[in-house]
Amino acid sequence: MKYLLLIASDPTLPSPEPGDEGFDAYMGAWTQYTQDMIDAGAYGGGEALQGVETATTVRHEAGATTIVDGPFAELKEHLGGYYVVDVDTLDDALDWAKKLPVGTGAVEVRPIFPTDGF
Repeated sequence: MKYLLLIASDPTLPSPEPGDEGFDAYMGAWTQYTQDMIDAGAYGGGEALQGVETATTVRHEAGATTIVDGPFAELKEHLGGYYVVDVDTLDDALDWAKKLPVGTGAVEVRPIFPTDGF
């Protein structure tokens, strides 16, 4: 079963930038997490996202389509990236979510709707 781990965090909290002290350790934790997932055979993909200020939203409403600069909704936490895990159970997916090196934030775990065979 595949699950999506949606990583949300507060963009007002500082995180190290390239060249900052602690940046290599910060990125190392993410690299190690990804490698652990690969080694366990659970890695199904993942990416970090650029900042919410780069978002564009296409909204469909009442037969009309509009394009708006910015994210879909104003939220305290913003989607920063995701992983796809391919594991046997929800509990396994939750275990991977608990191990994410997010610091402060949330990880939404959601089953991916199976579309094989359509």
